[in-house]
Amino acid sequence: MKIYLICGKTDLRKGIDGLAALILDSFELDIYDDAIFLFCGSKADRFKALYWDKTGFVLFYKRIENGRFQWPRSPEEARRITAQQLQRLLDGFNIENRKTIYEAKPGMLF
Repeated sequence: MKIYLICGKTDLRKGIDGLAALILDSFELDIYDDAIFLFCGSKADRFKALYWDKTGFVLFYKRIENGRFQWPRSPEEARRITAQQLQRLLDGFNIENRKTIYEAKPGMLF
């Protein structure tokens, strides 16, 4: 399954038809592909997900009560992410897996 994160802010008042039109018109992606599309509004504590399950569209809405998602806000793009990146996002982390511990070269201390 493909996972697409729609970066930036989306009007979450849109329903299935509005979100599907956004995917088709703005990003030219196939909404009937085996893919889930994730949208975040102006408040980073909620998101919607749109999925075609071969019989119809499923619209999922989630609002967290304590905290915010680290949703990419700058570019207006559809970014394909991995399942691990989705899990990081849902756990409250940034989707970029930035290293904080780097490999050391032998002899760096002396």
